[in-house]
Amino acid sequence: MITTLLLALTLIHDPVLEHDGTWGHDPIGATHGGVAVLTDGRVLVNTDTDKGTLVFAPDGQPTGNIAVRYPGIHGMTVRAEPEGDRIYAAHTRGKQALKLRPDGSLVWAIGVPMESGKYAAPGHYNPTAITVGSDGRIYVADGYGQQWVHIFGPDLRYQSSFGGHGTGDGQFRTCHGILLDTRATPHTLLVCDRENGRLQRFSLDGEFIEVHATGLHRPCAADISKTDGTLAVAELNGRVTLLNPDGSVQAHLGHNPEQGQHANYGVAVDAWQPGVHTAPHGIAWDAKGNLYVQDWNAHGRITRWALAEHGH
Repeated sequence: MITTLLLALTLIHDPVLEHDGTWGHDPIGATHGGVAVLTDGRVLVNTDTDKGTLVFAPDGQPTGNIAVRYPGIHGMTVRAEPEGDRIYAAHTRGKQALKLRPDGSLVWAIGVPMESGKYAAPGHYNPTAITVGSDGRIYVADGYGQQWVHIFGPDLRYQSSFGGHGTGDGQFRTCHGILLDTRATPHTLLVCDRENGRLQRFSLDGEFIEVHATGLHRPCAADISKTDGTLAVAELNGRVTLLNPDGSVQAHLGHNPEQGQHANYGVAVDAWQPGVHTAPHGIAWDAKGNLYVQDWNAHGRITRWALAEHGH
């Protein structure tokens, strides 16, 4: 059984899929986490295996793996810093947030924020996503735990928390993903509130601003295009949605009409359809406007969308 990374081509106004070949690693294995792109174009793919995080060249050739000490990294973001790229990772299995170098070596780790007063026991904390503000503050979303987003200072000290479980404004039912929205002035945070089917916007101090988008199919992660500001959302129930800066829908990609494959970890490789998703879980744009989508899948699946034409 061959596991592949599928290439597809799409037009934004009216998505047209063209399967353009394959590249990959046999097998990738258990993609449950995120995908991120380094400044040099290399693509990072998390696994739940002892391979840690896989690394692919821009042309799709596997170049090895990193962070084998940290299997089960769930969400990642890459930040260009004076010393070079740094990978910020939510390590669900280790109940910690990590800062890593591109070779996977550790810069620092932040453990369970017991000082927040939100946890009766360390085991209740299960972080799923992380992002970093322009001032160096660190935001960690406890999406598989108690539904808080924790704010840490550049000195790694705990500052505050926002959110909590619920359906009201500013509350979450699985705050699965988080990202810094640099399109806004000042910058804001967008949180994928998965089981409430929406994205919520907050200030960098954790103050609720708005529900940015609703009616989403279990949004897991999101990323902003570096070429035109389009927000791409990975939705666990079998599709990717592209949103305009005002939160309106631009297009849907890879919609899967077979509900039995939605959020289905066990879809076999021979049941995959090119350009059709099963359980989008991680997502990232590269600097050229190509989009990488990781399906939650026992065999491991990444789809690459090359954007041939982009407009609003």
